[in-house]
Amino acid sequence: MKKSFLLILLAFVLVAAGCVNTKSENEKKSGAKSGGNQSDVEIEILGMSSGEDDMNIVRDQLVKNGFKVKLNIQPDYGSFKAQEDAGNYDVSLSGWTTVTGNPDYAVRSLFISGGDYSKLDDKEIDQLIDKAAEETPEEYAQTYKDLEQRLVFDKAYIAPLYSSYKTQAVNKDILNPDSVRLSKSRSLAWEDIDFNDSSKRDSDPLILSQAESTLTSLDPVKGNDGSINMLNTNMYVRIVNLTDDDQITSDGSLSYNNSIADGNSEYYFILRDDINFAKITDKKPEDTGVRVGAEDVVFSLNRAKDKNSVPDHRTYSLHEHIKDVDIVTDLSELEDTKQANSDVTIREALEDGLDSKISELVADKTKANNKEGKYQVVKVTTTEPFPQVLNYLAHQSAGIVSKEQVESINTYDVESYDPNKDVAYGDQSTVTEGGNYDNHLYASGPYILSHKDDYEAVFYKNPGYMKGTDHEPHINTVEVRFIKDQDSTLSALRNGEIYVYYGVPETKYDVVENDDKLRLQTIESNAVTYLLFNTENRDVAKSEDLRKAVLYSINQDEIIDFYHGNKIKAVSTVSPLVDTGNELKADSKKAKEFLQKYQEGK
Repeated sequence: MKKSFLLILLAFVLVAAGCVNTKSENEKKSGAKSGGNQSDVEIEILGMSSGEDDMNIVRDQLVKNGFKVKLNIQPDYGSFKAQEDAGNYDVSLSGWTTVTGNPDYAVRSLFISGGDYSKLDDKEIDQLIDKAAEETPEEYAQTYKDLEQRLVFDKAYIAPLYSSYKTQAVNKDILNPDSVRLSKSRSLAWEDIDFNDSSKRDSDPLILSQAESTLTSLDPVKGNDGSINMLNTNMYVRIVNLTDDDQITSDGSLSYNNSIADGNSEYYFILRDDINFAKITDKKPEDTGVRVGAEDVVFSLNRAKDKNSVPDHRTYSLHEHIKDVDIVTDLSELEDTKQANSDVTIREALEDGLDSKISELVADKTKANNKEGKYQVVKVTTTEPFPQVLNYLAHQSAGIVSKEQVESINTYDVESYDPNKDVAYGDQSTVTEGGNYDNHLYASGPYILSHKDDYEAVFYKNPGYMKGTDHEPHINTVEVRFIKDQDSTLSALRNGEIYVYYGVPETKYDVVENDDKLRLQTIESNAVTYLLFNTENRDVAKSEDLRKAVLYSINQDEIIDFYHGNKIKAVSTVSPLVDTGNELKADSKKAKEFLQKYQEGK
């Protein structure tokens, strides 16, 4: 969301086993039932029921190379995570989607020591991640190649399975399909979507769906998963955005322009003055009249980088390269500073395309008046040169919240926070009907959540969002239905109960393509599925040979054939973003040799 850990697993459904051998066939060939030639080395694969097809394929491939295999299939993510945290696995079926469009995001949280999701402690990998972060795209390809070499081939910390396509199906009888964007990284942008009949904008809702009904948090820094990525993306504006093909843009953001100063450590943003915070009164949207300004940007980004700004902060590692966030009031700073790799000044770069040039910089957002040339400019300074910081600023966790509103709600002590009695900004209970409903949200983005229950969440257009511009939302109301089952989601789309199915599984492409009222949209995604080895309390944590025996058992060609060609080869989570030239080739001989070395060394 579209980062979301294991989000790609939710795209699978149970189907027939295609050209991959069935369990019974492999048992006969390998002697699994009778002992036969199979070793006494057992590998336990942990995953969710939504990934059972992949687990079965991997099981069959391991059995062919002499392993015994135990499947630990959990019904949902909560149960899966509990098993993973308890160490009840040798390999877990894992997935990652790089929702910021930059390779640092694809590795930092997952593999750096102390990362949000990392189970590794490897100083060489840490050094390679940090080295690549300071490099330009022309330079970092070799560094990420070296990283993959150590991560996959030298140490076998992961075993890659495939990369996926990102797809959605649109009811073209109801919606203008050209208005429904499909972006490589960012989540679905609601403000662009429009009906074929524009007269329905105020009367009819845009009806979407998602699987998760329990929302992690509507505070953008406290969640980074499939339950809230799409929702928070549309509730909070950011100072930059990503285009559909992962380029940095100011379009649809809080800034008109942005510029990087020479040295790649200072980043300037000139802010627009036509966005107000929205709030909910009696379950209806209301323009607060409070402008979204530089003060809110400084507050939002400082709390985004500070692990201790909120309890259970889940996105701080994305913003750890931010050193300072300042409001610039000295116009001479913009005039005396050159843009990176250019003779253009920062002032000239920020003024490019503006109707009114800068006449004054103001610290107080209430004093900004763009028509009169009075602007606010924010400067972000990084801890070291880090051009990829812009991608993180485009992530939903960098959404701009109201300084005044958040501080008025978050009056608890962070260290002694008790979720049973303390109310935090963004708690889903405050917007849930039948619970402790007391909607305190202030939305800076195109939509605001009014209320939810177990069936749906209802959003309304922010009445103070870029009115009269191309970015003003078209449709007044958005309803997000909670539908866990993928077959039910597809059925709801075909029956006209929802209008977009975000994330159509590969096995249902033909159903969509054969329905005259639907259009299938497809793009190569940044999602990768892989096996993550236990690094703590099993033999695979101690033995590279055992991990490599599993690694070289993986045959990606068989997996791609199973999915009728609708998967892509991968080596690591970097694969969709950087062409390193690396490739994992299944090698049964190697797999058996490493397995034998492991057994001899026991």
